[in-house]
Amino acid sequence: MSDADGLVTPGDDQPVPAGEFIRPPGMRSDGEDAGFWEGVSEGELRVQACSACGRLRFPPRPMCPSCRSFQRNWRVVSGKGTVWSFAVPHPPLLPAYAALAPYNVIVVSLSEDDTIRMVGNLVEGSGAAINSVDPETIRIGEPVEVVYRDAGGFMMPAWQRERS
Repeated sequence: MSDADGLVTPGDDQPVPAGEFIRPPGMRSDGEDAGFWEGVSEGELRVQACSACGRLRFPPRPMCPSCRSFQRNWRVVSGKGTVWSFAVPHPPLLPAYAALAPYNVIVVSLSEDDTIRMVGNLVEGSGAAINSVDPETIRIGEPVEVVYRDAGGFMMPAWQRERS
């Protein structure tokens, strides 16, 4: 189903139309993750931080798991990290993704805190397709940096190999 912005959201009553990517859950301006998505739209990678103890946390949530404070803010991080893990999806897949298979899905451990991990795709560069990197060339531990790509009407963070 499509929301007010015309972006596809998963729904029990209707499959995702062919050629459309699924919009990540929670991409609303009033959600706990609003600061993250605002950063993405401005080309910044933001991580929620506890205002009391300074600990970073992702995914965002109301309470700090370390000190139990409800005080929080958003911190811009470098967007650098390392490949912690990856998978290569193969059909059967949703129609929008099937034509791109095989592609990679990586888990990145951020440089600022290696317990903060984000999921995305390793791509050749900003705007590149999710299948632009041969999955056979991906190595656990290789350095990456964030880039942003249009995923059918909304921006998503992705990762490219770090360029010195």
